[in-house]
Amino acid sequence: MQRAGIDAWVVLARENANDPIASHIGAENAGGLAGFLFFLDDEGSLESLAVSPETESTALAEVTPLDSVRAIPRGMSTYAAVADELRARDPARIAVNSSGRNIADGLSWTQRNALEEALGPTLVSRLVSSEDVVIEWLSVKLPREVEIMRRAAQLTEELELEAYAMIEPGVTTDADVARFLKRRMDDLGVIDGWAPDQNPNVNSGPDRGHSHSTEKVIQHGDVIQTDFGIKVHGIWVTDIQRFAYVLQPGETEAPPEMQARWEHAKEGSRAAFEAMRPGVSGWDVDRAQREVLERHGSIPIIWSTGHPVGYWAHDVGPRLGGAAGGAQPRGDAARELRPGQTFAFDGFFGWHRDDGTTKTISVEEMVVITDDGAEWLVPPQEEWILIPSGG
Repeated sequence: MQRAGIDAWVVLARENANDPIASHIGAENAGGLAGFLFFLDDEGSLESLAVSPETESTALAEVTPLDSVRAIPRGMSTYAAVADELRARDPARIAVNSSGRNIADGLSWTQRNALEEALGPTLVSRLVSSEDVVIEWLSVKLPREVEIMRRAAQLTEELELEAYAMIEPGVTTDADVARFLKRRMDDLGVIDGWAPDQNPNVNSGPDRGHSHSTEKVIQHGDVIQTDFGIKVHGIWVTDIQRFAYVLQPGETEAPPEMQARWEHAKEGSRAAFEAMRPGVSGWDVDRAQREVLERHGSIPIIWSTGHPVGYWAHDVGPRLGGAAGGAQPRGDAARELRPGQTFAFDGFFGWHRDDGTTKTISVEEMVVITDDGAEWLVPPQEEWILIPSGG
């Protein structure tokens, strides 16, 4: 709140259509409309409280991480109770969850109208978006959270390697690999890191971007992309890509041209990794990799180098992008990296296939920012995963 210049933050929570950040403030069990309020005083002390219907306030008071819970008697409006608390403290800047960023946009149109009516013109004039508060807060993970994500990332990679081991060229389809990973997720009790129909995205053909896996049969000479993420404990998400090359009969390693492409992608990944440290912008990281791509003659890459990952596959925080085409830093790409932020980022190299389509290596790793730079959550992929030809 200090970094965002906010004196008060109001979050309204309710059942069935709750605010996206409800579980991060202890509001996930809301039934009737409740208000969760945070106040920062001139000395930097934080006060947190909830105003809750009396039918739910007892249980909330027993489990809440907040300082206090005020029970609202039947017949009293939650909006009026929130307004009372704000008037009593008279904050200069009041953040509400209204933003062009979905994670900071949980306040509905009707809720905002009712809140503004209760606040009156003076307090309404002080309302600002909570976007910067949400980003500054949620983008930094606690050390314990990082360790959970580290173990989850290790599991994600292990599952991808298991999946590659079951491939039989000429028989196995991309969708077969995806179904194998779905079964293993069920075995282990983990869930999808993003939209289930697009996780995992297994693709042995030309570039498809974010996509579902198809019934394309995996063939000799194919480059296979597996973009896969899991969610553990219902909160923390991984996002890792591992790449494989399917050996042609008689091959024991990738041909020189394919090996060179791999080395270029790895060089781009390591350039981005070395650029990541506190105080640099996401744009700086993206630019470090794009200089490598340009030097080695990659086709233009339309994707950003990386993004925050943690509570969602595409979490809040600095975007490791924005430098394509010589663009200047703006938006999330201009945000500075901080210790404790976690990222997924790709090592890229793309080329034109013989049929005119494109293929892009985008081996994706996960890191945490430390005081000294970036730290891998799992060791990065160093070489092609080689799929035996089978004959």
